[in-house]
Amino acid sequence: MSKTIPIYVAVVDDDENLCRSLSRLLRAGGIQPITYASAELFLADTKHPQFDCLVLDIQLGGMSGIELAQRLVAEGRHTPIIFITAHDDPDARAEAEAAGCTAYFRKSDSGAEVLDAIRRAAA
Repeated sequence: MSKTIPIYVAVVDDDENLCRSLSRLLRAGGIQPITYASAELFLADTKHPQFDCLVLDIQLGGMSGIELAQRLVAEGRHTPIIFITAHDDPDARAEAEAAGCTAYFRKSDSGAEVLDAIRRAAA
């Protein structure tokens, strides 16, 4: 009998409804989500597992998702990042790409597409 290694994904978003629905989608897909309402809470969690992928909202209260990604890269962390936003605009998309994102989605995009992107990023 083979043992599968769980995939852990951090979801950093201040939209409680999105966190709840994305968590359900990930669990249904066999992925273990851990949610954070802010970038600061994510950074303060010293007991989290090694994440296989991060899903970051661009616009957060306090530190933005893009600022969080830039900080992680500056610290030498290279976990794949997927950005998600309710307020898509060309400047935000360009900043996300410059921060090294693996994928970029609007919150209204298909959950199946987001799940596929997470699976590819965590592979």
